[in-house]
Amino acid sequence: MLNVNGETIALDREGYLLDPAQWDEAVAHALAEKENIEMTDEAWEVVTFVREYYEERQSVPEHRLLLRELRSRHGKEKATRKYVYKMFPYGYGQQACKIAGMRVPLKLLLDL
Repeated sequence: MLNVNGETIALDREGYLLDPAQWDEAVAHALAEKENIEMTDEAWEVVTFVREYYEERQSVPEHRLLLRELRSRHGKEKATRKYVYKMFPYGYGQQACKIAGMRVPLKLLLDL
């Protein structure tokens, strides 16, 4: 469970939201704090991409799609797994998607 602004948010045993519809910026901050992640502008860009992709398609984008988007926005140097892991040291699926309010993205956990 996560308490945000007086509301109790249900989490699974790994800390992912059970209902992505409960996500908002305050929930993201609380999840990031639990993960010891600093929500820089770059981290927000990743989280926002995940949310927008999910809202359009009702699915979580694979890591390679994020890298493709980063390449189109910023060029090759920011379109690397190393760049993403600097922000989310335990991984895109394990932290970025969690902070974005997704359920456990099983395919992403396998996306090495």
